[in-house]
Amino acid sequence: MLRVALLQMNSCGNDINANLIKGEQFCRRASALGADIALFPEMWSVGYTFFDANENGARERWAAQAVARDDAFVKHFQNLARELNMAIALTYLERGEHAPRNSVSLMDRRGEILFTFAKVHTCDFDVERALERGEEFFVANLETGQGNVRVGAMICYDREFPESARVLMLRGAELILVPNACEMESNRTMQLRVRAMENMCAVALANYAALQEDGHSVAFDGIATDAQGWREMCVLQADEREDVFIAAFDLEKLRAYRADEAWGNAYRRPRAYADLVSTRVDAPFQRADARR
Repeated sequence: MLRVALLQMNSCGNDINANLIKGEQFCRRASALGADIALFPEMWSVGYTFFDANENGARERWAAQAVARDDAFVKHFQNLARELNMAIALTYLERGEHAPRNSVSLMDRRGEILFTFAKVHTCDFDVERALERGEEFFVANLETGQGNVRVGAMICYDREFPESARVLMLRGAELILVPNACEMESNRTMQLRVRAMENMCAVALANYAALQEDGHSVAFDGIATDAQGWREMCVLQADEREDVFIAAFDLEKLRAYRADEAWGNAYRRPRAYADLVSTRVDAPFQRADARR
């Protein structure tokens, strides 16, 4: 069983040092519970905080909080992953080429960064328009104590576009990690269930606890049927409180299911999907603030 720890926390605002300390404490609790991977909620280094656009210099002060992949904040968790012999999916406001990025770095249990993914679908209708977007989805082979697993990531709003999880599946993902920072009400939870089912992927989402958000971190194993028929894919759904929640996935069962069932890439017809990569936007979906 592969064990993913969903670190459902409230942040210490934009206090990077306090978030580092609290994040380490929760990682240590995850390790003590036998986790193979610890997953942070979205943009943990600054607690998913932004700036007041009406305040002079606020955007510049916010951008100055961004850290590079070789900064002390990231290196601290690389060392921690090595010490705990546990993979860590660390989220942070990353220093980008033109503006900060909303990123997650997947560190293996030796502390090596396998990929750093920046949120592709930034919420351009809101303050996230200040972020530099990612342009690609990544999948890496992660070695754990339970064996190797192909892991990808998408961040919050990315999960609301079926193409995100679909690309990760096509690139070989068996497990999709989802750092999150928004209310996980029933519609969004159902969205995530569908992503797991249609791609036959395990999916694990870590959200901020109440009152910062509403908790309800959730995990689906991606196995919709078994010999008895339809089955429940939800392996964990948290309540609202701060805690470390362990989602366990049976990789052998998932792989056997993926090798024999009808979803994923088994019966797709890509030649019929040309409109999916068109950049044309027709009414009623035209938005003046949308970046393409």
